[in-house]
Amino acid sequence: MMKIPCEVVVWYLLPTIRKELAKKLVADHGFSQSKVAKTFGLTDAAISQYLKNKRGDNLVVTADPNYHIVEEQLDRSSKRIAEEGCDFAAEVCSICFAFKKSGILAKIYEIEFDSKLPACICGSRVMPTNIE
Repeated sequence: MMKIPCEVVVWYLLPTIRKELAKKLVADHGFSQSKVAKTFGLTDAAISQYLKNKRGDNLVVTADPNYHIVEEQLDRSSKRIAEEGCDFAAEVCSICFAFKKSGILAKIYEIEFDSKLPACICGSRVMPTNIE
C-alpha cells in the first residue's frame, strides 16, 4: 500500500517545524514558552520538550544541503507570526511547502518507503500565497 506524502509531513517534518519555530519565536522574538504553546495549540510541556531538543530532532532533515531553503522560510514565518499576528497554520503550510520546494520531502519519502514521492494536492507545484 502506498503511503501519502502527508504521513511523512506528520511524522518527520511537523515536529521539526514546531521545534524550529518555537526556538525562533523565543530567541528572536521574545515569546514566552506559554505564549508559544498558546500560539501552537499545544501544552507548555510539549513546547518545553521542543526547546530542550527532546522532540523534533531529525538529522536527515536538518543536515540536508538544501535545508537553508527551509531555514529562510522559518525566519520569514516566525517574523510574520510575531510581528503581524499571522495564522500559525498558514505559516506551517508555507514551511511545509519549503520542504517540498527544497526536495527534502521527496528524499525522506524515498528513504522511508523506497518509492518516489507520489503526486497529490499537497505535493503539487501550487504555491501558497504566503511563501516567497
